[in-house]
Amino acid sequence: MWKIWNEPIYVQTFTIVMSVLLTLTGVFFFFRNRNTHTQAGWASLISWSVATPILFVLLGASGPWALVGLGIVTIMAFKIFFQLTGMYHRSYFVWMSYLGVCGLAYLIHVGNRELYNLMPMIFFGAVCLIPIVRNSHKQMIQYMALTLMAFMLLGWSFLHMGWILKLDRGPYLAIYITILTEVFDNLSLAISRFFGSHKMFSRITPRRNWEAFFIAAPLTILLAFSFRHLLPERSEQFWIASGIAAVFGGSLGDLVLSVIRRDLGIKDVGVFIIGRGDFLSVIDRLIFVAPIFYYLMWYLEAQKHLPVVP
Repeated sequence: MWKIWNEPIYVQTFTIVMSVLLTLTGVFFFFRNRNTHTQAGWASLISWSVATPILFVLLGASGPWALVGLGIVTIMAFKIFFQLTGMYHRSYFVWMSYLGVCGLAYLIHVGNRELYNLMPMIFFGAVCLIPIVRNSHKQMIQYMALTLMAFMLLGWSFLHMGWILKLDRGPYLAIYITILTEVFDNLSLAISRFFGSHKMFSRITPRRNWEAFFIAAPLTILLAFSFRHLLPERSEQFWIASGIAAVFGGSLGDLVLSVIRRDLGIKDVGVFIIGRGDFLSVIDRLIFVAPIFYYLMWYLEAQKHLPVVP
């Protein structure tokens, strides 16, 4: 159905991304031990050099396998969320969430968008039954609220990546927006480490500053222009909208998850990308980017096919 591994544009994009990563890794090798910032940057480059081929294979897979991969990624994110919130031993809520993720992935597979958009309401109804089945009321408001929050952010919202795969040139769109989001985030973080002093939101994310944001944002939009061959149409509307979605949606996702982490007083649970934190911190930018980007592309595609008014 999808499987784009042999297409020239896929091979070319993969070659460019890996070449840039390996070149940066080679250059950074000589500066890796200067201080803690360079050590973190070096570790992050090594980790992304390993993770990038896996990401390309996943998003370019044929049939339902890309969706299956996204479902597994979502369940791993749920696990981290429940560990952060201390709910992992609340098995009723955990397994209900995993079933909800499977349901969302199935609805994407069969293309039922109406029922997909109703799933948060259906899921909430199902979660409300857990205290009744357990015949328990203690801390149930907190558990129900946190479970619904996780389902909305990590399930319903993030799995719009699956809907992106079903658009025209979907796998390329998924690769495109992932590259833009990750490049913006890594650029913003790297520049903040060495330059600028005006913190964006000092009580939420002290590692980032406005100077880095205003440097990384135009560079990301420039990257959106450079990779616009992955889009179904190369017009300004498509690549500018994509760059803006990656910048603002990515920033919002990172901030919202930072609020949750700081409120809980827990930074990371384990390490997925060395130098960047746990698995949840890797996908948090896509929580808002995925639905924003999906509806932008869906709207722009619909506009292209509108009949011309005489």
